Amino acid sequence: MTDPFRHHPGLRGKIMPAEESFFRDMDLIQIDAQVVAAGGEPDWRYPDDVREAKRRAVLEGHWDDDIWVFAYGSLMWDPGMIFDEVRRAHAPEFSRTFAMWDEDARGSRAQPGLMLCIDQGTGCEGLVFRIARERIDHETFVLFRRELIAPGYVPTWSTMTTDLGPVRALAFVMDHDADNIHSGIPRAEQARMIAVAQGMLGTNFEYLDNMHAQLGALNVSDPYVDDLYARVTSLRENG
Repeated sequence: MTDPFRHHPGLRGKIMPAEESFFRDMDLIQIDAQVVAAGGEPDWRYPDDVREAKRRAVLEGHWDDDIWVFAYGSLMWDPGMIFDEVRRAHAPEFSRTFAMWDEDARGSRAQPGLMLCIDQGTGCEGLVFRIARERIDHETFVLFRRELIAPGYVPTWSTMTTDLGPVRALAFVMDHDADNIHSGIPRAEQARMIAVAQGMLGTNFEYLDNMHAQLGALNVSDPYVDDLYARVTSLRENG
């Protein structure tokens, strides 16, 4: 079997194996109960059939060859998918932004957090994972159950550049029509929210810290992430 890390051996051990990921076999019924117990609405997420219809529509015409998935946030260190190859990639159309209001995973109703999106911008560095053709059905089922568990993202095919040439990759892009998208939050307020928020999956800061560390492992400097990380760590150090 070809080594998935052959292009980036330094990432070995920095990307969680699929079988260890919470997202690999997460129980949506159990999560529903946790959301409702925390004060959320019972219809907070997409019905399974709606999400499955979206997945099938996005993958139409892409079943006969391997596909690529672009990672810019937690997928960079915890993809939850079995992949045959990983490459560093540049998405020229997009930029990172913390704009998804989160009252469950990394935040609460008392202290909402923010999750990462990409939106139209000046470029974004990340990773692309190649999913083998014979694995597409199950691996994208796992991926969509996670990324499209609820409104917030639009699955979008976009051309990414890599050192080995361009690839057409699936990316989850900010959905401006979703109620949980709050674009334009001032940077200082983003930092304040991320510094204190905590939810079912842990602290909002842990999410930012992991992303900052993974970008560092790629020798990537994202000025937005670097500035936000500095602001959040300063707030936490000063109570």
